[in-house]
Formats: sequence, structure tokens, C-alpha cells
Amino acid sequence: MKRLVVLISGYGSNLQAILDACQRGELPAQVVAVISNKADAFGLQRAIDAGVPAIPLPFYKELHLDRAGYDEVLAEVIEPYQPDLIVCAGWMRILGPGFVRRFAGKIINLHPALPGMFPGMHSIEAAYQAFRRGEIQHTGVMVHYVDEGVDTGPVIATRDVPIYPTDTLKDLEQRIHQTEHELLVEAIASLIMRSS
Repeated sequence: MKRLVVLISGYGSNLQAILDACQRGELPAQVVAVISNKADAFGLQRAIDAGVPAIPLPFYKELHLDRAGYDEVLAEVIEPYQPDLIVCAGWMRILGPGFVRRFAGKIINLHPALPGMFPGMHSIEAAYQAFRRGEIQHTGVMVHYVDEGVDTGPVIATRDVPIYPTDTLKDLEQRIHQTEHELLVEAIASLIMRSS
């Protein structure tokens, strides 16, 4: 049974997809801890409801740490859980080089865009606007290993997501989130299969 630590910043719908897949036996894994950089993230309640340790770790400025100091605290919180994978599922914070090296090959991220397209924040909105300008025909979702860049690590899985002329931004967001839930679970399952 693989051990997963999930990092979140908000609502936690991707976390819920992982918890549900573990519960159904689709993932031979267990979420051993959920950490949020926002103390009021609803995803922490999802963890509590599932009987998983829910750890609020407020943003570094609130802890009076610099970025490297925050990463050190985060690593020390994670280490005792001995994760096989650290899953960034809506974690809205760049992990620094020290953290990435410490858990090299174990950190994966879900990003609502295709490789090389719309890195960082507001990716869905950027794709929607690019479609409106006629620059792209579709967008997508990827799961990738975290390296020292922003959404640049080796790709594990991708899936295209169509954009329709009648779409509102909300329509596209809903379609992408649904795809995220499916792709993230499939990507974790494939990594577990490869490592077993």
C-alpha cells in the first residue's frame, strides 16, 4: 500500500477524487496526511471527514519565515509520514529547490494546461482567452513530476480538453476540473503500477 501526502490550498475536489479512489480500491494507496498552506481551506475538512490527519501550515509570511525556511518546515512536517508520493493537488505555491531535491522523484503536480502551455496561475482563464483570440483549438490537463521550474517537470500523463464556441469560462473550468479528477487518479495508479 503506497503512502500519499497530498498538498492543497483550497476546496480540495482533487483530494476528494483521490480519497474516493482509495476507498473504492481503485488506488492501492492510502492518504496519510493532507497539508494546506491556507488554514481555512475546505480540503482540510475533507481530510478530517476521511479520518486523515489534516495539517494547516499557513503561508510563510504568517509564520515569519522566508521561502526556504517555509520549505524546511514543510519538509519536516512531511518526513515522518514517509510518503511514497507527494501529490500537489491544487497547491498554489512554488516549492523551492531545496525541497524538490530532498524529495526528488517523489513530488507530482496537477496542472490545468498542456505541457509548455500557460504555466503558473490562471491557466484556465489564459487558455479561454487564447481560444477566443483564435490562437488555440483546445486546452488540457497534465500531471508531471515537480522540478525546479514552474510546471516544467517530466510529464506523466496528459489529456486534451475541448473548448466550444458556446463555452463560458465557468463551462470550461467545470470540464477541466472533471478531467483533472480522472487524470490525477489514473496518473497515480500508473506510477504505483510502475513501482510495484
